[in-house]
Amino acid sequence: MSIVDEFRSGNFSLYGQWCGLLSIVALILFGIFSFSVVWSPIGWVIAFILLFIEIPLCLKCCPTSEKFDSFLTKFQNSYFRAGAYLVFCILMWVAVGTGHGLQAISALFLTLAFVSYAIAGFRGQTPTSSAITGGTGVSTIV
Repeated sequence: MSIVDEFRSGNFSLYGQWCGLLSIVALILFGIFSFSVVWSPIGWVIAFILLFIEIPLCLKCCPTSEKFDSFLTKFQNSYFRAGAYLVFCILMWVAVGTGHGLQAISALFLTLAFVSYAIAGFRGQTPTSSAITGGTGVSTIV
């Protein structure tokens, strides 16, 4: 399936994944551009965690520990992903409130991912990864 088919699928977990991917890029870039001793490392740690949650190909390519793998298996539920994104977006909105305005873009993408995963949870949609990032795409859910 193509990316256009995935966006037409109506699967909010895919929308959440794409917002999550955009937030990873924003967290890394804006952590560099508006460097802060406190908020930049927090954003980078969030981006690192999201990288393994949102891109299943990373788990296949990168060696990880048994403990880290068991931690990531908790995020196979849309509600847990929504909860994680809620915590992450609150942290980034606090960063914006302390004067790091560029992090507002990261916080916005994290908030959109939270909303998407929450809607996916309410609709009973299981987290599905885009075929572009090494997942199954919509071919198994349509």
